[in-house]
Amino acid sequence: MALDKQEFLERYRHSLAHILAKAMVELYGPEVQYAIGPQIEDGCYYDFALPKSLSEEDFKTIEDKMREIIKRREDWTREELSREAALALFDKQKFKKELIQDLPADEVISIYRTGDDFVDLCRGPHVENSQELMNVAFQIKSISGAYWRGDEHRDQLQRVYLFAYPDKIALKEHLKWLQEAQERDHKKLGSQLDLFMFDETAPGMPYWLPRGWKMYQALLAYSRSVQAKHGYTEISAPLINNKKLWLISGHWAHYINNMFMVPGISGWLKADADLSGVLEHPTDASLGEKIVKIQAGSVIYNRENIDTMAAKPMNCPNAMITYKRRNRSYKELPIRYSEYDVLHRKEKSGQMNGLFRVQEFRQDDDHTFVMESQIEAEIADIISIADEVYKTFGVTYRAELSTRPDDFMGDIEVWDRAEAALKKILTDKYGEGGFEINEGDGAFYGPKIDLQIKDALGREWQCGTIQLDFQLPHNFGLTYQTAEGSTAMPVVIHRAIYGSLERFIGIIIENFKGSFPFWLSPEQVGIVPIREEHNDYGKKIYEALSDMGIRAEIDYSDKNMKEKIKTYKNYKNPYILVLGDKEMEEKAVSINMRGSNKQINNVPLDAFLKACERMQKEHSLELMDEF
Repeated sequence: MALDKQEFLERYRHSLAHILAKAMVELYGPEVQYAIGPQIEDGCYYDFALPKSLSEEDFKTIEDKMREIIKRREDWTREELSREAALALFDKQKFKKELIQDLPADEVISIYRTGDDFVDLCRGPHVENSQELMNVAFQIKSISGAYWRGDEHRDQLQRVYLFAYPDKIALKEHLKWLQEAQERDHKKLGSQLDLFMFDETAPGMPYWLPRGWKMYQALLAYSRSVQAKHGYTEISAPLINNKKLWLISGHWAHYINNMFMVPGISGWLKADADLSGVLEHPTDASLGEKIVKIQAGSVIYNRENIDTMAAKPMNCPNAMITYKRRNRSYKELPIRYSEYDVLHRKEKSGQMNGLFRVQEFRQDDDHTFVMESQIEAEIADIISIADEVYKTFGVTYRAELSTRPDDFMGDIEVWDRAEAALKKILTDKYGEGGFEINEGDGAFYGPKIDLQIKDALGREWQCGTIQLDFQLPHNFGLTYQTAEGSTAMPVVIHRAIYGSLERFIGIIIENFKGSFPFWLSPEQVGIVPIREEHNDYGKKIYEALSDMGIRAEIDYSDKNMKEKIKTYKNYKNPYILVLGDKEMEEKAVSINMRGSNKQINNVPLDAFLKACERMQKEHSLELMDEF
């Protein structure tokens, strides 16, 4: 039976992992402990406990040994063993023994032999003979540390990553793509362009530098302008709330491990003696009764006197409180509360990754309160907003529906009704089969639609989300008066288009490779007076641009003109204006445009200003080169 492309890649990559393990044993001896070696998106990896530390100098030796093994054209054979036989076979391989011991009693235990001298514990499938791997192109990607089973208290292993593709052309294309991705790395570009930084005193919490903060504000301004056209009103709420709020919302039970706790103290008592001990912040749901003692001159208190507070990881409960402040009528619905407050979510240190995974961020959040009869029209309007926003950035997207998770809150009947509503909306918008369904991946309070955008390298990123919620309104006792005078419960739609602004900025830095559209660029125009006598003319241009809301910089220094231009080019400013005698006399500018090696000379100043105004207003993707 012919294999499809994905099955082909998985089988060959998994087989190469076994070849890698066999090569390591032959190179470094029988004391090599080989742990696990799965296939991954671009190849495979294998974890080893080795008698030496590997480095790049070992790459070629390992690759050559793998090719030697493949050329032996050895058969691959599968066997099924009893638990006792498998344990005896892997008697000197402690990681394999642990895996076998952890298998269910009725599990079929299978092994694969590569030739007569190497055996691995594996379900398969694999190639039938090593000759099938003759044309497969592979290359060691990197070596890193890895804890056995991801547990920092267990053995630290060496993980060898391998690129693996069907042929040399495919591998070469992937390496070229990878090089391009590295050049677009938002962490590198963020530093080069002076956009943001991190410091160890606030892990995972970005410092926005002046240039980056200007771009951040441009994103916020654009989001606000779009939402204003669709009837949204903006609110702001406290960043820290009492535990009571999170108990009502359900986040205390479902999200406590990702929340930053802030103990609030009542009943302060002075300590007269020198009492040693450690100040413990309450982080568990029960809060306990332990007495905490600290040094003299401070306080002694117990957890009965602690009013536990938590920094908000999301805006939802605050929006519920805002809605509930007074009685509501059906005539007011829908009510759309947008919110851009700072959020905090605890992450494991190994999970944080530049702007992609942070502990402090903002979302272009919204919570819309509707009657059930308004759900379809409201979500259709949200999708129209997504269409407009993503088009502005030149990216396409696709939709995914995520359904009820195992830890769901509420009645199954309500969930079924919510999921059916979202399926109908997506089917009407994209047609049958025009969207994917992720079973069990919804939020604990309701199903959701996730919007996956595609960037310039073809990578997909989950940004937008539309979540239908019948649970939080029930938890908070939200109501409105119907046309008949009875009381009903509104439905809440949670919505974001950018998602996390931090993550979205990381994505667009890489998508545009730091060369942002005019309206989004941190600094849009750099002004270079050639000599001191041209400074006054440069200042007038700077003021004219600033009055239009255009972000401009001017360099009054006595540095060489080329040096000034180079600085602005390094920052990827869309336009650099060069001002000399002729430009000043003719009220014109000469323009260095980003991405062009030519200078556009003697452009009338008014024409340039009008072009800037147009690109700013239209949120143009392309720079104008005719004035």
